[in-house]
Amino acid sequence: MKIEEIRGLKEADLGRKAEELRRERFQLRVQQQTGQLEKPNRLREIRRTLARIETAKSETRHGVAAKGKK
Repeated sequence: MKIEEIRGLKEADLGRKAEELRRERFQLRVQQQTGQLEKPNRLREIRRTLARIETAKSETRHGVAAKGKK
């Protein structure tokens, strides 16, 4: 997800999406340990998306104006 899409979500939706991604990341890590992981790049995508979600949450909590937002 792009940061603009994430900023458009509500706080509850962000939490729900983050929880889904954490569960998917866990499942992928299990697959990686058993040698069954087909898309190793997906772990990287999930990690970055989670970071974007946490950044958006922090911005809304602290009332920080988003960069590049007009």
